[in-house]
This record gives sequence, structure tokens and C-alpha cells, in this order.
Amino acid sequence: MRIRAFELNEPLPELREPHAIAMLRPWVDVGSVGTLILSWLEDKLGAKELGKLARPGDFFDFTRHRPTSYISGGRRRVTVPNTYVTYSKQESGNDFIFLHLLEPHHHGEIYVDSILQLMARFGVKRYCILGSMHDYVPHTKPLIVTGEASGEETRRRLAENGVESIEYQGPTSYCFMISQRAPDMGMETMSLIAHLPQYTQMEEDYKGTIRIMNIISSIYGVPVNDAYVEKAERQQEQINIALENNPQLKSIVKQLEIHYESRNEQQQEKETPRLSPEIERFLAEMDKRFREG
Repeated sequence: MRIRAFELNEPLPELREPHAIAMLRPWVDVGSVGTLILSWLEDKLGAKELGKLARPGDFFDFTRHRPTSYISGGRRRVTVPNTYVTYSKQESGNDFIFLHLLEPHHHGEIYVDSILQLMARFGVKRYCILGSMHDYVPHTKPLIVTGEASGEETRRRLAENGVESIEYQGPTSYCFMISQRAPDMGMETMSLIAHLPQYTQMEEDYKGTIRIMNIISSIYGVPVNDAYVEKAERQQEQINIALENNPQLKSIVKQLEIHYESRNEQQQEKETPRLSPEIERFLAEMDKRFREG
């Protein structure tokens, strides 16, 4: 069955006021936090495939989102980047839809319209986008999570979990139009973005994953993945060891800790403390080397 740009498997499931939880690559998925959390939820909740874009090439540049070649059963096969949708039915409470979104390079308006129409077809009650970004924060402090919500109950739950309001202003993904338009269609919205240390640059950041995972667990009651907790602890130990062998970075982390505490103190005044130009230049150079490597 087609719903705008999506081809869905039939028969379509009957879902009870589902909550849609989405991640978006490559935007807000540094350290694969969104990817890891959706995998955890789909595994814990027994998600099943619902559908995908019928023609992903209408939206994605395959020189940027690359197809992947692999060998299976003695034959070479190719997987094409796509936006996938899965679902999970629960014995009680809300069902779930999971959206594995990719940043579109073409026809962003049709892409967003298709996602909104898909959610409307299944009567989605809440749309949640989650993920992560790099920030000038130290790994030695609790990770900051920023977010927004429509709906009094949802805002209360975020506040209980220490989620700060989003202060970012600047370039963003067109996919955030989903959150802008969803309330006009009767859907609540929620966002959760973990702020990861800019200097760690890990392919899979388990500390960031656990931070968001704990919030999702608090809201939906899904048990936290203990294996992820262990991986987060090991990563923390490895970073501490690397820090001891790098006096320059150790000094930077000390200054980031001061910046972190100042940021907390000034949050009520809505002021953002500034790092020294030397620290910002050092971290910018690290980021450039990481991207070019």
C-alpha cells in the first residue's frame, strides 16, 4: 500500500494511539546515539517491519548516502540507503512507530509531507525526535540533554529528567519541520538531544546513549540495556587513561569543567558563558582533523 512516498507492507496493523520515535542521520546522530537507542527499543519491544520509501533516489544523493556492497550466500548484494519504518504493538498503553530518518538532499517538502501523512494514517499521538550533538562539555560531568515538548504532561516529564530548554539557533535540518507541523495535526512533540564532549569523537558513544536511554526508560518503562551501561563505563575509563597521557587536553578539560559549572549557574539568567579563544581554537582544530581523517 502506498502512503505518499512510502510503500507499506499489507495488511496494515491496527495501532493504539502510537507514539512515533525517530532518529535522523547524519544530523543529530553523532556517536550513533539515535541509531543505538532505536535499535534498543526495537529489540526490547519486538518491532516488526512496516515499510520504507518506494523510491529513495527521489530524496537522497547516493554519492553522499552511499549504497553498501556485501557478500551473502556466495552472491554480491547491495543495500540502498533508505528511510525505514517499524512498529510495535503493546499489551497495554500506547503502541509505537519507529522512524529511521535520513537527511534528504532533494524534495524535502515531499519527504516531510510523506512522514506526516504516514503518522496521521496511524493516528500518532506523540512524535519524538532524539539524538546527539557535539558541544564544549567535559566528559567528567553529567551529560547535558536539551529538548522541547508540546503538551503539559510531556514538558513535566522532561523537567523531571533534568532536560534543559534548547538554546541553539542556526542551520538545521529540514526534517525539523515535522516537529513544527505535527502539533497543528493534533500530535504532541518531544525532542531529546544529548550534548557530547567535542574532543572524544567516538563512532558509538555509549555514555550519551545511556543518558537518553534513562530518560526514555523513565517515560516509557522500557528496561535499560545493561550491556550498554558496561560499555559506557569502559569508554569512560579509556578516556580517563588517554587524558592522563595528554597534558594539554587535561588542561582543556579542567577549563571545560569551569565552563560547565558556570553554564549551570547562569542558566536561570539565560546567558551563555564564553570559552577563551585559545580553547575554542584548539577544539576547532581537533574537530577539523577528525573530519578530514
